[in-house]
Amino acid sequence: MPLKAAIVPVTPFQQNCTLLWDEESKKGAVVDPGGDLDRIEAAIAKTGLIPEKILLTHGHIDHAGAATALREKLNGAPIEGPHQADKFLLDGLPEQGRSFGMHDVKRVTPDRWLEEGDTVMVAGATFSVLHCPGHSPGSVVFVNAAQRFALVGDVLFRGSIGRTDFPYGDHDALIGAIKTKLLPLGDDLVFICGHGPMSTIGEERQSNPFLA
Repeated sequence: MPLKAAIVPVTPFQQNCTLLWDEESKKGAVVDPGGDLDRIEAAIAKTGLIPEKILLTHGHIDHAGAATALREKLNGAPIEGPHQADKFLLDGLPEQGRSFGMHDVKRVTPDRWLEEGDTVMVAGATFSVLHCPGHSPGSVVFVNAAQRFALVGDVLFRGSIGRTDFPYGDHDALIGAIKTKLLPLGDDLVFICGHGPMSTIGEERQSNPFLA
């Protein structure tokens, strides 16, 4: 059976925390729990999801801010991702949080760092890992080729791309990752991004002004 997905907007940044689960077993994962833990827990209860792991696309506060607290609530469910190049961001989460008025944010130490070519399992479904730096050095994308579905974090948006105006941002690297790794996935591939509505690779190939 195809996985089910539910989007839970969290933090003042309206980040798309995503719940993934198998309808029969209810087992699944929480992707990018950036904050508003009570809202995430309410969505978990509503869907009946049994979270087996937490996945992170990158280390920014709005994506990873509640990961450690959620792991504690889930009795140690493992955190997988992002790429180790984002370790400095995960180590600095408390400082990131304070700068945005988000207090009691804990640093995150993933149970598993991810590399290009790795795979992660969610309720028996396999997601390939693509390392797509630029928005952050360690940003990763999760691709389920069988179900034509991906979670792209802040790499690509509907009609836009991730910010690269941070000191560690790299616009050319981001565009290169999108063009060489995401566009070849096929026009029919649907993706959930870190903010805003879902889209398809085909729609972005045709209309995204950053990819012209």
